[in-house]
Amino acid sequence: MLADDLKHLIVSASSAVAFTGAGISTESGIPDFRSPGGVWSRHRMVYFDEFVESRDARAVYWKQRVEIYSGMAAAEPNEGHRVLAELERRGHLAAVVTQNIDGLHQIAGSQRVVELHGTARVVACIGCGKEWTPEEVHAWVAQGNDAPDCDACGKPLKSRTISFGQPMPPVPMQEAAQFCRKADVMLAIGSSLVVEPAASFPRIAKDHGAKLVIINKTETPLDSIADMVIRKPIGITLSGLVS
Repeated sequence: MLADDLKHLIVSASSAVAFTGAGISTESGIPDFRSPGGVWSRHRMVYFDEFVESRDARAVYWKQRVEIYSGMAAAEPNEGHRVLAELERRGHLAAVVTQNIDGLHQIAGSQRVVELHGTARVVACIGCGKEWTPEEVHAWVAQGNDAPDCDACGKPLKSRTISFGQPMPPVPMQEAAQFCRKADVMLAIGSSLVVEPAASFPRIAKDHGAKLVIINKTETPLDSIADMVIRKPIGITLSGLVS
């Protein structure tokens, strides 16, 4: 029954939006950083101010980034990513707003992706903005340059992701808010909905009249206001929408 109701919601929607978190990527083999055994349970967090001020902190940061990216680089989109891309192609999905930094939505074919926390697939100078691939920079780290700087201006290099204590990028935040205010259906997929300010977007959509569907393996703070809560695996659940 839930599958039929969900399909009806999506097919009849004029501006559905998907909000995705780590749960959709764990089905591609990318671990949830916050779960037991994840990166943040084994390493200390390097805050942005510390990264800027301390070379030692940057060395810790790059050790973490190499580990994080090694798991992402080999990952491929799963059925959940592919279904969202297909729903967009068919005109049923206006955009994907994601907390994830792995780029799997784009690899799957999604065109309108708002990355709230940036992307791990680009490294850039925090001064002049010159860019490199992660593979290039990680090779330097492996060769002993544990805190690489820009060869153009000398400022530190950093993954194009949002670090702890770093201001959220205004443009993606504004884009996400616009999509959510216009949404008539909001699919909150694989997110605990506790990491702010990103987790507020499903509530924004609901407050502006959208039907809220939560697909997540554990409870979330927004379950009580959701129109539908589904605890089944994401790929299996979404695949029924395009069958």
